[in-house]
Amino acid sequence: MSVQLPAGIEQRLIRHRLARCAATLRELGEDLRVTVEQVEVLRDAAADDELRAIVSETPSAMAEHRESQHHYVAIAKHLEHLQRSITALEAERDELLERLT
Repeated sequence: MSVQLPAGIEQRLIRHRLARCAATLRELGEDLRVTVEQVEVLRDAAADDELRAIVSETPSAMAEHRESQHHYVAIAKHLEHLQRSITALEAERDELLERLT
């Protein structure tokens, strides 16, 4: 069951949701920027640790490689989550803008 609101109130609510959406997009954008940098650093570290593990063939080098690979995979998943969240918020923003006009 949907309630029909007066046009003025509905538009204020839409503007409020738009402002909240824009603020969240800014926060996610900053988080995305930082996460992209972290992904690059952790990817390089995992590759270096992999090479070190291959060359040295020691259990400690293998363990370091597994750990750095685990960190890289975790941050890469976080990056994917951020990208999906941003896409969803952009779609919500577009829908709200359409409803406003």
